[in-house]
Amino acid sequence: MLTISFDKSLLAYLTPHELAELDALIASDPTIWRPLPGPQTTAYNSTADIIGYGGAAGGGKTDLACGKALTRHRKSMILRRIGTELTGVVDRLEELIGSRDGYNGQSNIWRRPGLQIEFGAVPNAGDERKFQGRPHDLLVFDEATNFLVQQVRFLLGWLRTTIPGQRCQALFTFNPPTSAEGRWVIDFFAPWLDKKYPNPAQPGELRWAASLPADAATPNGRDLWVPDGRKFVLVDGQPCYDFNPMEYSPDDIITPMSRTFIPSRITDNPYLLGTGYMAQLQALPEPLRSQMLKGDFTAGIEDDPWQVIPTTWVEAAQARWKRPDKLPAMDSLGVDVARGGRDQTIIARRHGMWFDSPLTYPGSATPDGPTVAGLTIAAKRDDAVTHIDVIGVGSSPYDFLNDARQQVVGVNVAESATTTDISGRLRFKNLRSQLWWKMREALDPTNNTGIALPPDPRLLADLCAPTWTLSGSVIQVASREQIIDSIGRSPDFGSAYILALIDTPKRSHFQGLDRSNRRKDYDPYA
Repeated sequence: MLTISFDKSLLAYLTPHELAELDALIASDPTIWRPLPGPQTTAYNSTADIIGYGGAAGGGKTDLACGKALTRHRKSMILRRIGTELTGVVDRLEELIGSRDGYNGQSNIWRRPGLQIEFGAVPNAGDERKFQGRPHDLLVFDEATNFLVQQVRFLLGWLRTTIPGQRCQALFTFNPPTSAEGRWVIDFFAPWLDKKYPNPAQPGELRWAASLPADAATPNGRDLWVPDGRKFVLVDGQPCYDFNPMEYSPDDIITPMSRTFIPSRITDNPYLLGTGYMAQLQALPEPLRSQMLKGDFTAGIEDDPWQVIPTTWVEAAQARWKRPDKLPAMDSLGVDVARGGRDQTIIARRHGMWFDSPLTYPGSATPDGPTVAGLTIAAKRDDAVTHIDVIGVGSSPYDFLNDARQQVVGVNVAESATTTDISGRLRFKNLRSQLWWKMREALDPTNNTGIALPPDPRLLADLCAPTWTLSGSVIQVASREQIIDSIGRSPDFGSAYILALIDTPKRSHFQGLDRSNRRKDYDPYA
C-alpha cells in the first residue's frame, strides 16, 4: 500500500525501524503502488483465479483492489452494489495517480496508456446483465457480501482476455456478513470460512471449484469442489473425472477455477493503527465487534428488526426435522405455481406439524393447469386438502382440481384477512400478511407447536426474507415483488409452505352440513 504520494503526516506514527524500512522500499521500487508486507502481499501475489480477501475491517481491502488494477491488470472493473459507494474508490485512485487525468465521470471509466479501469454498480437483481459481453481481466467485488450471488456468478462469466500472458483474476473483498443475504460468501469460500467444512484450507492455500449452472434444485447455481483442479464432465448430473475427451464436445468439459481466501485485520495495516480506528472497532457492540475487529464469521448475523420470522426460529425448526419411521396422516398440501422464467412450481406437504421435503418442478415442466393438477394429485395422500395460490397462473390448476372432485381451496392472498394475530389485538392488511404471520406464530418457540421444517437453504432464505410494517394496529407484510428485490428470486418455497400450514377440515367434516353454511362454520385461514 506504499505510494509515491503517501500522506506524510503518517510518518509520525512509524518507529525508527519502520521509517528505515519505508525509505528502503521507496528507494528500491518507485512504482505507483506496493502492497504492505503480510496478508496484502500474499493476496497481491496469489495465483488463484478467485481471491477472497478481508474478514476484519481495516485490512486494506479497497487499497488492494486499486493496487492490482493499477499494476497487474490491463482492463479492470471495480464493482459496488450501490454506485454512490464508488466515490471512495475513485478518490483513492486519484491519490495514487496524482490527478484525475483520463477519468470520464459520464462513462465511469478511467483510461490511461495500456490501462482501463471501469466502475460499475448493480443495485437491483438483473442489473448485472448490462455488463454482458464486456470482458475484463480483473473483476473486483468490493464489499462482496452486499451482492446477490446470482449477480456474482453471472459477471464471473465475463472474466477473460485475449491478451497473451495476461492473468485473469476476480478479487472479492468483504467483512463477515451482517445479514442473511450475505451468507453466500461462506459457502463460496467454504474451505476457509465454514466451520463445518470437512477438509478446511489454510489461508492462501489454493482449492478448486466449478460453478455449475442453475437448475430446479439450485436456482442460483452451485459450487462443486474438485480435487486437484481436475477437469470433468457431468453424467446424470454427477461429475465424471475418468472420461475420453474425444467423446465430448469442448463445451461439455468443465474446467474448475482455483480459489483462495486470505484473512486480514487492522493489525496488518500500520497506516490505521495509530489513527484511532482500532478504538472505534473495539467500541462496537457485539456481534459487530467480533465481526469487524476479529473477522469472526461465526459471530451472530443480525436480523432486520422488522423481519417477520427470525432466522433462529427457522433454524431451530429445521434442526428438529428428521423423517419419522411412520408418517402421520397428510393433512395439507400447499402449491405455489411457477409464474414463468426461473420460477418453480413447489408442492409442500404437511403431516400434522411435520413438513416433508419440497417437491420442485421448473416452470418448463409445469406449462399448464392439467400438468400441475396431475402432479398435485400424485403427491396427495390421506385425503389431504390442497391449498393453491389462484392469483394468475394458479387459477387453471385450481379449476382442473375442482373438476376432478378434489378438495381444493383457492387462496387469493390479496383478499381481506379473516382473523387477528394470536393476541387478538393486531389485525392484518390482507390475507397474505395473515398467512405469513401465522407461520411466524407456528415457529415462535414460546408457542411450543413442535413444527419441523426440512433443512432446505432455499426455504430458510424465503421464510426469513419478508419484513413487516405496523400502521396503527394493522400488520402489513412485504409484497412478493419486494421480496424478489431482496433475495433476487421469487419466494416460491416460502409461499408453498405458508399455504401448506393452512388448516382446512377434510371433506368428511362437511357431511351433514348445509353447503351454504360451511364458510361460517370454520375458517381455514385461522
